[in-house]
Amino acid sequence: MPLRHRLSGSVPAILLAALLGFLIVCPLLAIFVKAVVVDGRFTLSYAAAALGERENLEMIANSLLLGALVVVVSTLIATPLAYLFSRTSFARHRAFDVLFLIPFMTPPYIASMGWILFMQKWGLFGQLCPSFADGVAPFFSLAGLVLVMSLHIFPFMMTILRNAMMNIPQSLEESAAVAGAGFGLRLRKIFLPLLSGNYAIGALLVFVKTLSEYGTPYTLGRRIGFDVFTTDIHRYAAVAPVSFGKAAVLASVLVAVCLFLWMIQNTITARRSYRLVGGKGSRFALASLSPSAQCLGWFYVSAVFFIAVIIPYFSVIATSLIRLRGYGLAPGNFTLQHYGALFSDSESALAAMGNSLFLGVVSATICAVLGTAVVLAVRRSPRWGRVLEAAGLLPEMLPGIVLVIGLMLFWNEIYAVLPLYNTMGILVVTYVVLFLPYTIQYVTSAATQMSRSLTEAGRVFGGRPFYIFRRITFPLLFRGIAAGWMMTFIISVRELVAPSLIAPPNTLVVSTYIMREFEQGSVSLGMSMAVLCVAVTAAALLFLNRYIRGLSR
Repeated sequence: MPLRHRLSGSVPAILLAALLGFLIVCPLLAIFVKAVVVDGRFTLSYAAAALGERENLEMIANSLLLGALVVVVSTLIATPLAYLFSRTSFARHRAFDVLFLIPFMTPPYIASMGWILFMQKWGLFGQLCPSFADGVAPFFSLAGLVLVMSLHIFPFMMTILRNAMMNIPQSLEESAAVAGAGFGLRLRKIFLPLLSGNYAIGALLVFVKTLSEYGTPYTLGRRIGFDVFTTDIHRYAAVAPVSFGKAAVLASVLVAVCLFLWMIQNTITARRSYRLVGGKGSRFALASLSPSAQCLGWFYVSAVFFIAVIIPYFSVIATSLIRLRGYGLAPGNFTLQHYGALFSDSESALAAMGNSLFLGVVSATICAVLGTAVVLAVRRSPRWGRVLEAAGLLPEMLPGIVLVIGLMLFWNEIYAVLPLYNTMGILVVTYVVLFLPYTIQYVTSAATQMSRSLTEAGRVFGGRPFYIFRRITFPLLFRGIAAGWMMTFIISVRELVAPSLIAPPNTLVVSTYIMREFEQGSVSLGMSMAVLCVAVTAAALLFLNRYIRGLSR
């Protein structure tokens, strides 16, 4: 290929790499610089002193302990469900594939508020069962925090384990059974070793997501005095006396922990990966359960669904309908006036909804354009492809609060050049940085199904680049672009960390409005907004799924 053509193909990739470096890499570098550069000179003494503080050491131990416990409890909840929905007759009930995604799609801070309203003194549980009128004290402890976070994250572990179990050929267990191996021996020697690589991936992701979670530790963890990385970083960056240096130090440690875990996971999966799906056909049969096992399975599935979905949603919806909290669930004490107040009496509620919709639409559109450009540049310039993909997908590997702190530090430093800080523009930039990986992944998935011969044929027949993009490339990528746009919009509407740290003064979005009303005692109004938030995101998700199915026909 002539040098001129190679350069023309690399220029867009180089420009995109520079843009992603400016938006993503520079803020991350700003964190590390803030942690080790004090008064213009390099020193590790400040970082060492910050990490040596007793409260910070306790916080790091709390975070690691919480992550480990959530992995254990999530595994205990998810493993029986994964087995039932992959190896037994329960797999025929496909509705549970959607029902058990509800906890994962529910904003964690909303589910946490639901549990608090249910378990607190004179809470909904105490009203239903007067013997617990003083609340359930054991819930407001580390055990309760682990339970709530596990109930949010277990569908992720369940999906990974279920897919792995479905790929284990039936013939392996049958061969072992013919050789005289009992169920326990087959489980120990065949089933569990074949799952170890996939489980390592799931356990790592659950651990990292637990360390990255802010909503539940803020609402429930702070109430029981259990500080973790995200709440302490938020406190140092947003609560007087502000200390961006300590926030940067803790953010750097959190990044180091996540990268170390990624290395461990890669090592385990490299050693414990098995090729179970090949060219040879394999028979797959669902195990038939005895009547007693069938009843036990239905009881377990129902109990998990009740605890993970029914209780928090009942609490949120019931609270949004209660007229006077002092009367609780008494007959005649239900009203829709709180929903009406969101649209009539509360200007801040309307402003919060407008801000969330604006940020969702704008950030999703920018992500769609930028993500599509990244994918096309990767396909056109393989030399720069790895750099672009690494930079574009980097935010997915890191806790969101780390990126937000980096953006705060970086955009403060360049305020004299680009005065974007303390405007809605900085929120748009933050949302784009956080959610760009979703668009890249969806568009990449669509691009892998598109043969290069189609665009080559367009060039052979004299089509110019824009014509080829408009008539060939864009129609074939449209499904992935639309899916990435909708997913970015859904997540943007419910985002909590970014607006709580970097939003302009007196600017509310849906999530911060809910948190403010919950903390100030206007719980019913806050829960009304929470119900609307969940309803909007659920409706958008259903529309997305139906739209994608329609395009697939």
